[in-house]
Amino acid sequence: GYFYHMMRQCRYSSKDLQGIELITSYVFNQAENIRFNSTVGKFVGYTEHGVKNAEAWNKGPELAGELGVLERFCKHNADLHYST
Repeated sequence: GYFYHMMRQCRYSSKDLQGIELITSYVFNQAENIRFNSTVGKFVGYTEHGVKNAEAWNKGPELAGELGVLERFCKHNADLHYST
């Protein structure tokens, strides 16, 4: 069988909302194919298939979707992170 996994991380480096970083990793069969890093501001491919998808996703609505996750999820929950 095949193994597919997507993981999102919000990294909080300071209480300033500008210091929040979103990292989304797409893994297929234990190899990371694509990563979105909000600091870089785009998808980066690590395999042949990942590079092709990253190029397409950077030109499509997927890029705006990931930036929306940063705003809706990471920044929205920053107060919860800092209060614990």
